[in-house]
Parts: sequence; structure tokens; C-alpha cells
Amino acid sequence: MIKLNVKNEVSRLRAVVLGTAESNGGVPKVSACYDPKSIEHVLAGTYPKETDMISEMEALAEVFKKYDVKVYRPEVIPNCNQIFSRDIAFVIEDKIIRANILPNREEEVEAIQYICDQIEFENRIILPEDCHVEGGDVMPWDDYIFIGTYSGEDYADLITARTNMDAVIAIQELFPEKTVKSFELRKSNTNAKENALHLDCCFQPLGKGKAILHKNGFLIEKEYQWLVDFFGKEHVFEITKEEMYDMNSNVFSISEEVIISEKNFTRLNTWLRAEGFTVEEVSYSEIAKQEGLLRCSTMPLIRD
Repeated sequence: MIKLNVKNEVSRLRAVVLGTAESNGGVPKVSACYDPKSIEHVLAGTYPKETDMISEMEALAEVFKKYDVKVYRPEVIPNCNQIFSRDIAFVIEDKIIRANILPNREEEVEAIQYICDQIEFENRIILPEDCHVEGGDVMPWDDYIFIGTYSGEDYADLITARTNMDAVIAIQELFPEKTVKSFELRKSNTNAKENALHLDCCFQPLGKGKAILHKNGFLIEKEYQWLVDFFGKEHVFEITKEEMYDMNSNVFSISEEVIISEKNFTRLNTWLRAEGFTVEEVSYSEIAKQEGLLRCSTMPLIRD
């Protein structure tokens, strides 16, 4: 059996689900894209090639191997994009919560069923149907759970709005002893530079009390300010609109001290090292073309 344990984003990682780029399904039609950045690359003829994405993910798997992290992979479904394992489920404490995702992504959940079968049945949570949530919006942070959401009247029209207030309430009920803090995110179906697809597209807590933030990802300034005050302005690395577009906040912590980051994030990686972090650089720029990066393609199961 797998004994789940995830209390925050930075404690030493022991086991993780890493998505797969195998049998990715080729270049999708624009109508089948879930986000504005993928559409951009489909139209420009620069959509990532399967072979490139496989090699990027294998390089990430090697980093996990170096740090003795047990890596689970989804079963490969022919012609299906299974890179973003964070979308389909997430772990808080000892519970795995299945994401109520876009209906045409149900198969992806089936591909990790063999993992769920190794988890005690009472710790496998399926939220009510009207609770929409994806793991990229959910961040356990010890006594807090940070959740990105969108509650505008046009929610149903925005394929980029993935987590609703019903889910925020349901998660608060699941973990009554924790403080659930929700943040309204800026959404756009058409402009990737004005779209925070998930909370981890504009915010990432790090070890040593640090955090990465992008102000424009938040719809309500005082919610953004709450995070600045929570971590302390001197501990926050504020990324630009261009850096948010490149997914600079979507790094992934193996521990309080070790962070996996994209090798092209020069300004961020320089700052991280200056702050005393070990930065494991990988190339992930092809996968980034689908508006997802390192945190999106990993789903931690066990941290210390």
C-alpha cells in the first residue's frame, strides 16, 4: 500500500507521479486545445514534437532518480496527451482527491488507477460533480490550503477557468482544521499573457520562506497583497508578464533546499542560487508550449 503524505509544497519528496509524453496524439486541432498558448503554437506551426517532449520528461525523471525519489508513470493511452498529471488528481495530507476535470480527459484518470488501487479506499476522495477543480490550483501549505479559483459570471464560457467556489468550499469541509484561502485568477481563452490557467502559473511557495509571484495573475489586488504580506516582500521574487508567459513560477521543489527549474529561467535561477538553493536545471521549453511546466507534470504522493 502507498501511505500518502503531502503537507506542503517543499518537504523532502519521496514519491511522485510523473506524466508521460508517449503516444501524445500529435498536433491537436485548435478546437481541441484547452488553453490559449497551445492554440498559439498550433497556428504558428511550432507545436512541440512528441520525441522532444519525451526526452524532456526523461531528463526530469533522471533528476528524481538522482535524489532517490520513487517515480510512478501513468499507463500509456494511445493518442492521448498525458503530460500534466497534476491536473487529474492531487494529494493533501493522506488523501488523494480526484480532480473533476474537463470531460474529455476522463481517460487520463483511468491511467493512474493502478496507483489509486494501492491507496486505502477511504483516502480516495471524489468530490461532488458540481465541484470543478484541478491540481494546478491547489497548494497545501502546512496549516493553509491555497486555491486558485474564478467566480465570474462568464465561468462557463472560459475553458481556462478550471476551479470553482463549490470546490473551494468542499475542500474546506474535507479539511476543517486548515485555513483554505482562495484567490481569484485572471482568465483569458485567447491571450496567454493575460491568462493564469492555474494558481501555479502566477504563484509558487518555496523553501526558506520564499515565494515567486506575478501580480497581474490575480484579479483582486488585496488577495495578491495578502500573499506578499504572508511571505514578506523581501522574500518574494516578482516575475514579469513575459516570465509568467514562459511559466517561471512553475518550478518544482524536491526539498526545502533543492528546486528543479527550466534552464532558460536565467534571472530566476540566479536569484534562487543567491538565496542558497540548489537549482537542478532541465530543458522543458517544448512542454511549456502547452501552458504547463514542471509542477504541472508532477503529482507528489509522499513528502516527509
